[in-house]
Amino acid sequence: MILYDYCRSSTAYRVRIALNLKGLDYQQVPVNLVSGEQRSDLHLARNPQGLVPVLEHNGVQISQSLAICEYLDEICPQDSGNFLPADPLGRARVRGLSQLIACDIHPVDNLRVLKRLVGELGASEEQKLDWYRHWVYEGFNALEARLAADRDTGIFCHGDTVTLADICLVPQVFNAMRFNCDMSLYPTISRINNALIEIDAIAKAHPDLQPGA
Repeated sequence: MILYDYCRSSTAYRVRIALNLKGLDYQQVPVNLVSGEQRSDLHLARNPQGLVPVLEHNGVQISQSLAICEYLDEICPQDSGNFLPADPLGRARVRGLSQLIACDIHPVDNLRVLKRLVGELGASEEQKLDWYRHWVYEGFNALEARLAADRDTGIFCHGDTVTLADICLVPQVFNAMRFNCDMSLYPTISRINNALIEIDAIAKAHPDLQPGA
């Protein structure tokens, strides 16, 4: 397996966590999003969107982090628990929590959006930070309420087994902290995140430990 990633990309971070949790060996090929390597002809041939991550397995290239995580879950099922629960309601809940982060918070706060805000629309650094924090807080307000009130929340987002929702949570909290979001507002999210980052497979996926960091 070859993972084309960028150390601080939330989406690539998710896939590193998933690969590590499955105990899979993989080669990392950094794609520097800051310098624009994602727009090279070589990378566009891998993913016409010019995004990371891309996972190459047996000569086939797969994009989109949630699709990659589910692919890994399907080819490497584990008796100790998989990224999606066995029951339909559980799978729907985990997918809903995952999509709240991956579809509603992350896309409006990723690097290409922030660069456009500053470079093409003329936003100041203060305005950029206000934009970022606004969407994190809006998403985390809903996520915190859901996790705090739901009896299906356990040590992690869904019970006591790491799921796709947790794989999405860790990178989003990491980036929220990078932008100095006030995580004291979110005790349940913080509790879950603190438990997750103690897991060795998740700790090893941290951006600071990756090629190109």
